Amino acid sequence: MRPFSYHRASDLADAIGAAGKGPSGVPPTLARVQFLAGGTTILDLMKLDVMRPEVLVDIKDVAPASRRIEHRGDSIYLGGFATMAEAADHPEIKRNYPIIAQSLTFAASPQLRNMATLGGNVLQRTRCSYFRDTSWSACNKRAPGSGCAALDGVNRKHAVLGVSDRCIATYPGDFAQALVALDGVAEIAGPGGGRVVPVETLHREPGEAPHIETNLQPGEVIVGFHVPVAAWTRRSLYLKIRDRESYEFALSSAAVALDLSDGKINRARIALGGVATKPWRSREAEAALNGKSLDEALANRAAEAAFATARPRGDSAYKVELGKRTLVRALLQAGQITT
Repeated sequence: MRPFSYHRASDLADAIGAAGKGPSGVPPTLARVQFLAGGTTILDLMKLDVMRPEVLVDIKDVAPASRRIEHRGDSIYLGGFATMAEAADHPEIKRNYPIIAQSLTFAASPQLRNMATLGGNVLQRTRCSYFRDTSWSACNKRAPGSGCAALDGVNRKHAVLGVSDRCIATYPGDFAQALVALDGVAEIAGPGGGRVVPVETLHREPGEAPHIETNLQPGEVIVGFHVPVAAWTRRSLYLKIRDRESYEFALSSAAVALDLSDGKINRARIALGGVATKPWRSREAEAALNGKSLDEALANRAAEAAFATARPRGDSAYKVELGKRTLVRALLQAGQITT
């Protein structure tokens, strides 16, 4: 690990001010000043020499209000500095937003869930081995313009949706898919003040600039999430398919929420994970479902629509069929939930 300076921020304004001292025009992933909350991702990347911040700004305790989980108006508020464990074990979340509790419980070991924050979890970076191993020089996420070793390398765990000729790395998280499926929004604080953005638009597809992973501006931090109270939140689930049953990243996952009455889908909400370069909202699958009676044939048509634009490469070709089967299974299981 390279030498760095540590700054424990006294409050949120101090943290944002400290983060804003870096050069302008640099994306947050490459900024010389980085935030430290739970530390479960950035410290690993620093040890691997993938991220090389000169300053870490500790924001763990700067905003007590952002540790809360509570109803605010017509939504439930999840503080960005709350831990994964606090949210996963919250009675209100488990009862009325099971998709959120499941996505957090399946995401990591108990030890990590006790440390990792919700905001940090959403912003975790890819587990692509070519990104995390600096002996591979070609990685456009780590070294813009260097190429992508995964394109013709071992890419069994890589993405088939949202890919580009510059990057096929998979977004590794789970919680973000649940937020996307439930139309969650992120509350952001930064040098320019506060703003709110849909979680669906928070992350970017790699396109020509894989190193610009989100639409956050330098110095911005996620302070919370708002999830609307809606008819589909209780009939929701997160299905995660992995190489092993515990503490593993998804090969394919589906976050499904249904507003269902008498077997007919009034509104469907679907997000996919493990198969895409960002938390992936499948509006094509939703359109195939809305207004129709749920059965296996309909679920299969929705799955075909979800993966119609898939671009597998090499070892990742199996993910198209796996992704379809994951979604079909999730839809049929969600249809059986009683509320």
